[in-house]
Amino acid sequence: MMENDSFAQRVLQVIAAIPFGTVTTYGEVARLAGSPRAARQVGGLLKRLPADSRLPWYRIINRHGQISLQGDDLLRQRDALEAEGIEISDDGKVDLARYRWQW
Repeated sequence: MMENDSFAQRVLQVIAAIPFGTVTTYGEVARLAGSPRAARQVGGLLKRLPADSRLPWYRIINRHGQISLQGDDLLRQRDALEAEGIEISDDGKVDLARYRWQW
């Protein structure tokens, strides 16, 4: 990654690299993008993605292994993860030990 890339560009690069069938956390994305304390900014950036974005935004969950979104967005994220074979409990939890991206 280039030194002069913006944090937002680096976040998008990290997200694009998350492999099919794996998840990672907002904090991990922030750390890999060079700002380990910027997990909330990662969430804010994802919230502003266009609806037709091809980025696998749904592969990002919170540090407790849960989907942070609510309502229709939670259902969209759950459906997208399940389509990749990721199991999600009734309360929206993913087994990080099993599905976490090992970069």
